[in-house]
Amino acid sequence: MSGPYLYDEGPEALHTGTPRRRNGLLLGIFGGTVALAVAMVVALPLVKGSGEEQAREAVGVFLAALEAGDTETAGDLLCQAERDRGEVGDVLAGYEHPGDAEVVGVAEGRLGDQDSQEVRVRWDDGAEATLAVVLEDGPRVCGTSG
Repeated sequence: MSGPYLYDEGPEALHTGTPRRRNGLLLGIFGGTVALAVAMVVALPLVKGSGEEQAREAVGVFLAALEAGDTETAGDLLCQAERDRGEVGDVLAGYEHPGDAEVVGVAEGRLGDQDSQEVRVRWDDGAEATLAVVLEDGPRVCGTSG
């Protein structure tokens, strides 16, 4: 090599030491990623609530929307099969009942080929019904009995 150099000694190799392996760092990064993934899976039910809590909440909002005459919110909480039955207003008429409703119990169930939560509701006049709640992009009301 030729040419003017800034220092008289000439160019030196920048990395003259022996390379070190960083296996511990890589293992730490992968181990931390796995630990974070496991922690997120464990924490998800704590954040979203159990299936029973989600079903109670969805039915509570659904019944409050019906009582307030908010067909848009109540219609959004219906499953696709219920919305496909006809006009949302006509479908919601099957769920309406005068008076205040209260969720009194939730049990595991099955609706067709889907797992569901069977939510028992009691109105202040003593009438009872069971609403099936399925998971379709969140909990959705999908049928009633009673």
